Amino acid sequence: MPAVDDDDRPKKKIAHAIGQDLMLLSADELAERIALLQGEISRLEADMARKRATKSAADSFFKK
Repeated sequence: MPAVDDDDRPKKKIAHAIGQDLMLLSADELAERIALLQGEISRLEADMARKRATKSAADSFFKK
């Protein structure tokens, strides 16, 4: 069975890259990227809150 070469796989288009030149984007495209990034921030904050809650529960359990 041949090994799968990563170069043969379809590349996922990057929606936004930090520091990317924004000169060629329209106002609507910028608004879409802002919404995308705000959604990602919300997702990251929710995951951080879950991890902090788990850590807090573990700390509370083991400090008894």
